[in-house]
Amino acid sequence: MLPAVLIVVWLALAGVGGPFFGRVSEVSSNDQASYLPASADATKVADLQAKFSGSDDVPAIIVYHRAGGLTDQDLSAITDDAKAIAKLGGVDGDVSPPITSKHDAAAEMFVPIADDSDLDTHVAALRAHLKGSTPHGVDVYVTGPAGFTADLVAAFGGIDGILLGVALAAVFIILVIVYRSPLLPILVLATSMFALCVALLLVWWLAKWGIVQLSGQVQGILFILVIGAATDYSLLYVSRYREALRDQERRWPATWTALRGALGPIAASAGTVIVGLLCLLFSDLNSNKALGPVAAIGIVFAFLAAMTLLPSLLLAFGRSAFWPVRPRYGSAHAQPVGPDAHGLWASVAGWIRRAPRIIWIVCTIALLAGATGLLQLKADGVPQSDLILGHSEARDGQNVLVDHFPGGSGSPALVVGPKSELQKMADTLLDDSGVSSVAVVAKDAPSGAAQVTHDGIQAYGASDAGAGGTGAPGTGASGAPAPSPTVVSGDVMLQATLTHAADSAAAETTVRALRESLTKVDDGILVGGVTAVAIDSNDASLHDRNTIIPIVLVVILLILMLLLRAVLAPVLLVLSVVVSFAASLGVSAYVFNGIFRFPGADPAVPLYGFVFLVALGIDYNIFLMTRVREETLLHGTRQGILRGLAVTGGVITSAGLVLASTFAALGVIPILFLAQIAFIVAFGVLVDTLIVRSLLVPALSYDIGRAIWWPSKLWRTDASTVASDPEKEPVRDGA
Repeated sequence: MLPAVLIVVWLALAGVGGPFFGRVSEVSSNDQASYLPASADATKVADLQAKFSGSDDVPAIIVYHRAGGLTDQDLSAITDDAKAIAKLGGVDGDVSPPITSKHDAAAEMFVPIADDSDLDTHVAALRAHLKGSTPHGVDVYVTGPAGFTADLVAAFGGIDGILLGVALAAVFIILVIVYRSPLLPILVLATSMFALCVALLLVWWLAKWGIVQLSGQVQGILFILVIGAATDYSLLYVSRYREALRDQERRWPATWTALRGALGPIAASAGTVIVGLLCLLFSDLNSNKALGPVAAIGIVFAFLAAMTLLPSLLLAFGRSAFWPVRPRYGSAHAQPVGPDAHGLWASVAGWIRRAPRIIWIVCTIALLAGATGLLQLKADGVPQSDLILGHSEARDGQNVLVDHFPGGSGSPALVVGPKSELQKMADTLLDDSGVSSVAVVAKDAPSGAAQVTHDGIQAYGASDAGAGGTGAPGTGASGAPAPSPTVVSGDVMLQATLTHAADSAAAETTVRALRESLTKVDDGILVGGVTAVAIDSNDASLHDRNTIIPIVLVVILLILMLLLRAVLAPVLLVLSVVVSFAASLGVSAYVFNGIFRFPGADPAVPLYGFVFLVALGIDYNIFLMTRVREETLLHGTRQGILRGLAVTGGVITSAGLVLASTFAALGVIPILFLAQIAFIVAFGVLVDTLIVRSLLVPALSYDIGRAIWWPSKLWRTDASTVASDPEKEPVRDGA
């Protein structure tokens, strides 16, 4: 009765959660500024910006270009089209007249786009309109913050369909090969998908209530993590259930036997991953902090589904689930070691028995050689224009913009400081060669900002075209009274148009220099804007990396000590995973630089790679060493190591292949960050599965002997003294 109830409950919850796949955009945001810590200057400025401007619109920049220069007819048509653009849905405010570059080679127009959940739809409508209204022969692009955000949303658009489809197809193929059964892979994948549906249901509502933050990045990782983890846990349970069906004639006893054998290691594995992910709550960067609880929720439901839904389904189908290779009651178990043992993992166990020291030394040297690539890793941030792989209209438009206008047009540095220091702030900005022009936010100016020079605030007339940070020209008569700056709590906001593209390294250098020089005017002055957001994000990522990595290591080490009731073995396991991570990241650096030619990496990439590889990589060592400990109690340490490796080799390798395949599926999303995480984690999982867990850890443990259990009771009373295995090695080194 209970299994039937569990199946019905999971069906009902998944049925409710399934439709939320299409509604994630309602509660997610890809705005980089929203992920900054509250203490960051860029965050404070972003919060103040709407108070100064009276609007939180996102600027879109339309760039027009014709080889040989724009004609008078082109400019006339573009000017007339501004009225039609202003009437488009999502356009919230006045559209600037076109501003031409030197020799009329290009023109730019500024369009305020409403900052809502349909921003990408508004930009798409604007682009569609321009295709039909722009004069023939003129190239037109929508770029600026709104254009980049729309392109980013479009790049994440394949998460619900393509990503899930690729991941599930890869897992299904592996499971069919592993089980040689058409039904069992379906049951395992159903378990994974039900876990994902229920996890997404809870996460969606938590995001709706503002408890967690969702983005395309977090969403993609959640999908992959739940599918991979639930499948891994299912593989371990299925392995135990298959063994139990050989010893138990009836399904119920076999189910309870399998649950007792699988619950401990799976719970320890899930707990380790959950705790490792929750360490991200110590992050300063909100994007990192958001991933921790969301991913942890996914692991919780992956564990629950593997321990409740899958056992219920297998209980219902019994041996038929394994058709056509059904485990028969009373059939002999495969001999893991000894003269009658055969198969790949029995051979690997034999190699380790004969030359353990050579094997672990060679493996360590190979991993350290791969780790040399860490010296080539460029993880100090990349321009926003490089975040999207493949086509990006916003990136193409920015390239044209930089060729003909100040690179920071439309994305100015925003400076907030005391009104009494307005002129000193403006003079400091204008004295920097990286600043093209300065404007002050003024609500009574036609475009909302007025130019500031060394002589003060200028009257906003025809001569002021291109001032004001947005580049929007005024309509007042020359010589009119100077607008009054908008004052909020005694502060004013200046807009500094940079000479270089806002997401460039040169712009970051300029903003860092401005922050330093402006503190000499007043130490309370804040500098924000697109460039400052990138700077504060990178700085917070570096802080998080240096803070969270040691915390994760210590936490996982303590968990392993409690699980294995020893000190030496957990220390060796953690060290092995650290070396594996270093090798994976080093090889990835060689691949990123030499093969893919990536421009660099976000500072958060090593942190994400570390959390996933250490938390997930330690899983396979947990699966192995819990079984080794179980076998050690019966056969002694060295025999326990060989038997544990031989028994778990197939299932853990299958689990590793599944997890590597699911993370590799992230590579189908054309986002640089996800592509890099996909490669690092997929490659690292394979290294953990095929080298660390299969060769390094067993060989090192075998060479050390029972001392690996120090200082537990098992170290002093090894079962080898009573083991009767004829193939048991003579006790060496007190083992």
